[in-house]
Amino acid sequence: MRILGISGSLRRDSHNTALLRAAAELLPPGAELELFDGLREVPPYDADEDVPELHAPGVLALKDAIERADAVLISTPEYNHSIPGVLKNALDWASRPVADNVLRGKPAAVIGASTGLFGAVWAQAEVRKVLGAIGADVVDRELPVMQAHLQFDEYGNLHAEDLRGQLAEHVTALMRAVREKVPAA
Repeated sequence: MRILGISGSLRRDSHNTALLRAAAELLPPGAELELFDGLREVPPYDADEDVPELHAPGVLALKDAIERADAVLISTPEYNHSIPGVLKNALDWASRPVADNVLRGKPAAVIGASTGLFGAVWAQAEVRKVLGAIGADVVDRELPVMQAHLQFDEYGNLHAEDLRGQLAEHVTALMRAVREKVPAA
């Protein structure tokens, strides 16, 4: 099973990217998490450029990575009580064409970390709303990692055992959503 991890933060030492790496460590054998690191190359959405022959390489890479994945796990910070612009922009590109976009019917889950006391709760809700509008099969869970600067060690490892357990449950729910889409043989 292949899960695509998308961090809504471009920051080099991002807590949200570290959270995705922690999720990758919790996957069972046979499952892998590929971290998409090309959000910086996705240009601002422009409907005039939204024809396949004009798609920028960053847009093509994003759509290809999503299409190849069995599921998507998004980790988002919270900017001004909402979604970071770079993440919303990527979701806008991925949502086209509307009827058969690469996220339609794809299992997706959202987690988030912030240095504040809410753990990106509002941003997670916003991302789940956008994913639902796009047509993704959204796992109805949240994982707010509050005061993220205290939750990771100097190497970016999530050290709180209770958070590791919650993250494992979140990833398990996403994997279950993938298995439920695949008919039994």
